Amino acid sequence: MTDTLQTIGIFGLGLIGSAVARRLIGAGHIVHGFDPDPARSVALENLGGKPCSATQVWDADVIFSCVFDTDQLAAVIEMAPNAEKVLVSVSTCDPDQMRGLADAAAKRGVVLIEAPISGTSRALSNGDVLLLVAGDEGTVEQIAPILAAMSRQYMHVGAIGNGNRAKLAINLVLGLNRAALAEGLVYAEALGLAPNDFLDIAKASAAQSAVMNTKGQMMAQREFAAQGRIAQSAKDFTLIRDGAAAIGQGLPFTETYLAMMHDAIEKGEGDLDNSAVLLPIARTRPKGD
Repeated sequence: MTDTLQTIGIFGLGLIGSAVARRLIGAGHIVHGFDPDPARSVALENLGGKPCSATQVWDADVIFSCVFDTDQLAAVIEMAPNAEKVLVSVSTCDPDQMRGLADAAAKRGVVLIEAPISGTSRALSNGDVLLLVAGDEGTVEQIAPILAAMSRQYMHVGAIGNGNRAKLAINLVLGLNRAALAEGLVYAEALGLAPNDFLDIAKASAAQSAVMNTKGQMMAQREFAAQGRIAQSAKDFTLIRDGAAAIGQGLPFTETYLAMMHDAIEKGEGDLDNSAVLLPIARTRPKGD
């Protein structure tokens, strides 16, 4: 990519979108962004970015879509002008719809690239996530400096759709790791062990995992400021379950994890960090009670 591609547009300024903005502003790029929530636009301005209308986002050289789901990504593409642009989707979307969305974008002159993020918004702010990049290799090469400014690590995982396939499979492993840690902490506390003490013991044991480092203290202290929300995890795991069902694969642990997250959402906990899956687990009574 040439040095002239310095203007970045961002759709969606939530946890991920604001972290993308922070990284790219820090790297010297001019960042314009749109979000329907005025408070998020103010936050972008405080970072050094420029709030703008949805239409004006498309004036940028490279556009990032950091919206909630596949339907919102489709809406972003529908408003694209007939101009040669690169649209990078960092959202977790339905992989089976990505080819069709890429074709719809191409009819407007837009090249769609996937770059879903493996990691939290906090890790992204520090450049410590893995970008799962998929799509046209030439375009990926063109925007490589921007991807490198976002994170120190990215991998090209093949054709469009493969980015989200890899992301969902990774999320399955991560989510169930979170659930296992949460249940272990609930069990340890029920046995009379202090959560922080048990966490230190577990970190020194064969059970040690990266999730203990990123989510352990949040669970032990029951402080769930969102880095990735339960509602977002539930959306992802619904895609995982439904996609697996469509190809004849059952995922029993996924079903259980989804049930825990739905319980949390029903009790108004959907905007808490996904480590708050501990709360519905802690509320669970033995069968027969």
